[in-house]
Amino acid sequence: AIELLVLSACQTAAGDNRAALGLAGIAIKAGARSTVASLWSLDDESSALLMGEFYQELANRKVNKAEALRNAQLALLEEPRYSHPRFWASFVLVGNWL
Repeated sequence: AIELLVLSACQTAAGDNRAALGLAGIAIKAGARSTVASLWSLDDESSALLMGEFYQELANRKVNKAEALRNAQLALLEEPRYSHPRFWASFVLVGNWL
């Protein structure tokens, strides 16, 4: 099974009447243990920065997936240019967060 599937494109966790959590929900139903996905359209630059922070957190620190995402979001929040929630709050972790 896939341990972590990252869907960093726009609205990959936005659902409809067929899939409540969009592609993220479909991935979980198909066997992925956890998925990082977005709820709305994204800014490319801030998304790239957030994903870089997320992967660094996972690689360099002993944190779980939820803590890594939170820390990456906090890193963007501390940057004046990206402090508005539209830049960092779209990403959610679905499934197993450990």
